[in-house]
Amino acid sequence: MSIRRVTVYAASSQALHVDYIKAASRLGETLAGAGISIVYGGGGRGLMGAMADGAIARGGRVDGIIPKFLTRVERGHQGLASLEVVDTMRTRKERMLDHSDGVIALPGGCGTFEELFEVMTLKRLGQYLGPIVLVNTRGYYDGLMGFLKHSVHQHFMSPNHLDILQVVAEPEDVLDALGDAPAWSADQLNEAAVRAP
Repeated sequence: MSIRRVTVYAASSQALHVDYIKAASRLGETLAGAGISIVYGGGGRGLMGAMADGAIARGGRVDGIIPKFLTRVERGHQGLASLEVVDTMRTRKERMLDHSDGVIALPGGCGTFEELFEVMTLKRLGQYLGPIVLVNTRGYYDGLMGFLKHSVHQHFMSPNHLDILQVVAEPEDVLDALGDAPAWSADQLNEAAVRAP
């Protein structure tokens, strides 16, 4: 699968360890250097802003999508190729996945988790087929991966559902993860339910 455009989920928190900020910037640089365009939530702060700044500095195309109510507290990044203002968070999430060849999740809070779990569910149901990559800076997603394995052990998910995600330690590893992700098809809908052995 050719990766030309990716969706990036990321935090807007401004109180983060510098390692998270640097990794987000490096992700933007890495994607831009590979000629991959980015769509994300449009913010100019935290990991969102650092990622966008890194990509723009390398000449990459970055498009943002922000819900109107958030513009009351955040202007949105002013250096983007485009900043689309939509009515709701739900519309934002849908638009962020339009024409997306893959999803990358930087560390984040409940908003990032919600976006990530939605796209994981869509993939499990065969409605989104692209790779999903977690950038595991400072081991941030170790607990999540442990919980997903627990879910498999308790038979709420099947072992093959762990293939929905790829996990990388460094932003520079994202390109290989996007290319090496197991193939996924709409037929996965038939395997979405966990059946008794």
